[in-house]
Amino acid sequence: MTEHDLPKITSSFCYKVRQIDQPQEILFQIFKRFEEHAAIITSGQLTGMIIIHMAHENGIPFRVCTIDTLRLFPETYAFLDQVEARYGIQIEQIKPNLERVNRMVNQHGEFLFFDSKDKQEYCCHIRKVESLEQLLTDIDVWFSGLRRDQSENRQRIPKAQVIEKKGRSILKINPLFDWTEKQVQDFIKEHDIPINPLLMPKANGQFYESLGCVICTTPIRPGEPKRAGRWRWQNTQLEENKKECGLHFSI
Repeated sequence: MTEHDLPKITSSFCYKVRQIDQPQEILFQIFKRFEEHAAIITSGQLTGMIIIHMAHENGIPFRVCTIDTLRLFPETYAFLDQVEARYGIQIEQIKPNLERVNRMVNQHGEFLFFDSKDKQEYCCHIRKVESLEQLLTDIDVWFSGLRRDQSENRQRIPKAQVIEKKGRSILKINPLFDWTEKQVQDFIKEHDIPINPLLMPKANGQFYESLGCVICTTPIRPGEPKRAGRWRWQNTQLEENKKECGLHFSI
């Protein structure tokens, strides 16, 4: 398929996508029309796994990508291998520019994210955002696992939106945007979807609500906000629900 064969990403096309009720039907229609120009971008969290499962059930080829910051948990790397084996896919691991990473570490130290919010965002930008921006030059549709109940900052995310990045229009689709935690858990249980072991509750009640880099992601305790485990040392100076790494630049 050439770029001339692809539908144009416009507000009217976005509106048409929003009118499709079922997430699985959205996945089917988009991957059928855009093929390799559409991708599921996920860190392997619960909603991302549901989207992968739905795409697999459609029986047509689909593309899955993850941002490998070079600082992911060992459990996450092993889990990605498990997902590939389960669904017969190859997950593209998008890595940061090593020269940029080395320059940052040499200038600010390996653990610069402890120094300030600005340096944490800088580290995320080098390791995550720049990798995503490189990936977005190659796709027209980005499937994300964002949900409205994940944080106060995400309560208004739409099912689909057109975002502009470096002169290009990209359709970002959050097919499970209005799902509740119960819907997510019920679907995973019903379809026996694999789960990253980090997301399993521990004996003390703590569990990882989200998956990110080692050190920058910690378990949360029962009753804590879902984003409290990200950059926990910032919790006294920043509302947990407003912490973002910069990947979802147009929430």
